[in-house]
Amino acid sequence: MASLLTSFKDGALIAIDNLADRAAGLVSPSLRLGVTGLSRAGKTVFISSLVHNLLNGGRLPLFEPTRSGRVSKVRLEPQPDDAVPRFQYEDHIAALVRDRVWPDSTRAISQLRITLDYESASGWNRMFSAGRLSIDIVDYPGEWLLDLPLLAMDFRQFSETTVKRARIGARAALSRDWLALASASGGEMAADEGTARRLAESFTTYLRACKEDDHSLSTLPPGRFLMPGDLEGSPALTFSPLPNLPEGRAPKGSLWAMMERRYEAYKTHVVSPFFREHFARLDRQIVLVDALQAINRGPEALRDLEQALADVLACFRPGTNSWLSSFLTRRIDRVLIAATKADHLHHESHDRLERIATRLVGRAADRIGMSGAGLEVMALASVRATREATVNHDGHPLPVIVGTPIAGERINGDVFDGERKTAIFPGDLPEDPEVLFEGIAGGGIPAQTEHSMPELNFVRFRPPHLEETRGGLKLSVPHIRLDRAMQFLLGDRLA
Repeated sequence: MASLLTSFKDGALIAIDNLADRAAGLVSPSLRLGVTGLSRAGKTVFISSLVHNLLNGGRLPLFEPTRSGRVSKVRLEPQPDDAVPRFQYEDHIAALVRDRVWPDSTRAISQLRITLDYESASGWNRMFSAGRLSIDIVDYPGEWLLDLPLLAMDFRQFSETTVKRARIGARAALSRDWLALASASGGEMAADEGTARRLAESFTTYLRACKEDDHSLSTLPPGRFLMPGDLEGSPALTFSPLPNLPEGRAPKGSLWAMMERRYEAYKTHVVSPFFREHFARLDRQIVLVDALQAINRGPEALRDLEQALADVLACFRPGTNSWLSSFLTRRIDRVLIAATKADHLHHESHDRLERIATRLVGRAADRIGMSGAGLEVMALASVRATREATVNHDGHPLPVIVGTPIAGERINGDVFDGERKTAIFPGDLPEDPEVLFEGIAGGGIPAQTEHSMPELNFVRFRPPHLEETRGGLKLSVPHIRLDRAMQFLLGDRLA
């Protein structure tokens, strides 16, 4: 896939960037960790919790360097890329700890450097290593990652893929207005700016409807249509796929030619720079996934999430770096797929959530040869917002979770005010993940299944209240398996 994604010019620029990074790494060792996610999966929360736990000596029993006491100092430092916005850790952790609100979602790329001084576990390494590692955390929207496959598609392929997907399942109703307008416009009509704008607006409305909580669909490129930033209104974002394109080339001066030119401009000026300047320089990657939201919405949302993750994994370059090749090209040698919000379930269902996440990525990982040591799947909660308890229900113990639902959340008609704690039985995930996928027949069309879907009860909780120590310091942010994720992504580089 990587060879399809880069031109010769891009490859040369990537090699130059990597030479500069590696040369700097000889003096000051560093690791670039990409953090992304799909549909409000918690990227900002993950980074904030990871950094807060490192800076404040959090409970990280599975992260060997801190468990063994080999980390002597942790500090934030200025990031190496001056042109990239800084990840505003201080603001985000204040929202979590002081205000007990979830920080805003990622809308653009940002970066943060945290440096660890440590003593190597190897006597030989202690002789030659400075015992210092800088971790450059690169935070970017998952929608940008889903754009990378566009680099291997021309406009016709993009149109055919997008239109075919739009005519299946729940998308068929959501795309009706856009497809009707696109079909009526006709690709061979004369290019017209007003028509192009109406098509782009209608297409964007369709994408936004797919992303809404009612549907929670994940495969929604082009990603900048949903978060345009300073590109809003530019020609590079004023295009639309076209249905029923005839054979041959686009007639000169036609709407088809205009859409094709702007699609190529989107790839050239939006997608390629992201790949070259950021993605191609990563060493490790975590992809956060809100599988519970997709489970809540049913088999079609799960199938769509599975397709999105297949597209995501196809972007990675499996394999390890040799000492020499790493100076010219980089390979992301470890990828973690993390199903978030495990604290919304009793611990008895955590393994089941992990099996569902494994099922979501298993086929794609096998297909690209990424299964094994380079890929890990787990369930975690970057910030644990609940605790577990047991209540008596009809004379039987019932495992529940206790937390403070966000204001406006509803359970059986009861509306919460954001202050009152409650105990909730969230339901049980099925032991066999396939039960959740059987409601979709071939072609993505909803079908009847002999298995009933599990009754699940998920609500959103406020961040937890953190107690203070006698010295007035807040305790570190609680989590579930954050330390296990850190060990997989970072542990070997601190050995």
